[in-house]
Amino acid sequence: MKIVILGAGQVGSTVAESLVSEANDITVVDVEPQRLKRLQDRLDLRTVTGNAAHPAVLEQAGARDADMILAVTQSDETNMVACKLAATLFNIPTKIARIRSADYLSHPEIFSPENFAVDHSICPEQLLCDYIAKLLEFPESLQVLEFADGKVSLVAVKAFHGGPLVGHEIQYLRSHMPRVETRVAAIFRHDSPIAPEGGTVVEAGDEVFFIAATEDIRGVLRELRRMDKPVKRVMIGGGGNIGRRLAGAIEKRYEVKLIEFNKAGAERLAAELNRTLVLSGDVTDEELLESENISEMDVYCAVTNDDETNIMSSLLAKRCGAHKVIALINRGSYVNLVQAGQIDIAISPAQATIGTLLAHVRRGDCAVVHSLRRGAAEALELVAHGDPKSSRVVGRRVEEIELPKGITIGALVRRHERPGTGRTNGTGYKVIIAHHDTVIEPGDHVIVFVLNKRMVPQVEKLFQVDIGFF
Repeated sequence: MKIVILGAGQVGSTVAESLVSEANDITVVDVEPQRLKRLQDRLDLRTVTGNAAHPAVLEQAGARDADMILAVTQSDETNMVACKLAATLFNIPTKIARIRSADYLSHPEIFSPENFAVDHSICPEQLLCDYIAKLLEFPESLQVLEFADGKVSLVAVKAFHGGPLVGHEIQYLRSHMPRVETRVAAIFRHDSPIAPEGGTVVEAGDEVFFIAATEDIRGVLRELRRMDKPVKRVMIGGGGNIGRRLAGAIEKRYEVKLIEFNKAGAERLAAELNRTLVLSGDVTDEELLESENISEMDVYCAVTNDDETNIMSSLLAKRCGAHKVIALINRGSYVNLVQAGQIDIAISPAQATIGTLLAHVRRGDCAVVHSLRRGAAEALELVAHGDPKSSRVVGRRVEEIELPKGITIGALVRRHERPGTGRTNGTGYKVIIAHHDTVIEPGDHVIVFVLNKRMVPQVEKLFQVDIGFF
């Protein structure tokens, strides 16, 4: 696939890095030549220096025969104009734009074909806000991801000494929780993936990813870990786009304090937010944190625009007694450095966003993509099509499907035509946790775990329908 990426910032660079390893023809456009040079030194791709909203620059980038344009510059207006040019001048089939302004997003008609011709809009700040809100809802978890419109959830937890799973084989899980259907989809031990089998023994410190119907997640967490007390008090460090959105989203459910360095910005936030206590000050000021009772906070979220500030304020908050700290960190090397240390969860904005983009790039009918372990692995929701003759998966039991090592089918979501004959979640859909004898039917949404993202093309090929089907 030939893809033109507009913007070589964190999102653009991360997407380029992910896609270039999958035999895609990638061209990146940016106004900063040094940024492009650093990218080209690391990756096998083309770069073009110039304004992404100029027709001549798009022409030079190969828009004439591109399959997709990803407009992810810092400017909403540049991204929208680029998509309009891509449609009008170059007839590019798929146009995706990064839109940060809530004002634009509240008027979806702006993106219609007759206006700016944006096929899909993404808002990284909103995605991050939703991501953090899920972590607050399930404080025992390291990661909470949803599939099939929220019907199925994937949750990562850290196994601890004395926990019910530690020292036991995975197959013990079924006898330990006979009334709840769940499955261990992946295990990471010392940053290395382990394909889970019935005889795999869980060790303390393992990151265990399990999948279950969303309504069962809390019950599974209760069995796997000591339940943390529900979150009541949250402090947010930083009142930028993410901090403001997060406070607005959670202030009805939690007691929220927000610290913003800029005094005028703090006054503006105080006027916008209804229940949040807005403070003007430095998030790395230990006296300020202590005076605002940081030791009584269930969660501290550092979401300023500066990685070092987020790391330092999180460490200070933890030392001063905050129960759990979450830090937003852009640099991938920093994320790996601080994760699992005194900072409980380090979130990479680009990795939290990339799945939304990848869902449009993946071959086959791919509904959702989630990046796991900071991009090392992926979880995909793929729709099965065809029949036993045209498909490699439809009509076959899971044990009959030729899955490469490191690829696991975790669950299916199936349209349930006859309510009352199985779990429907009240929506006409049935969640099926995959076992060796589970048969895949046409239209099933299949959740697949890929422990090494280099194996994703093999999964895509597995779910593609032979041309004879059409």
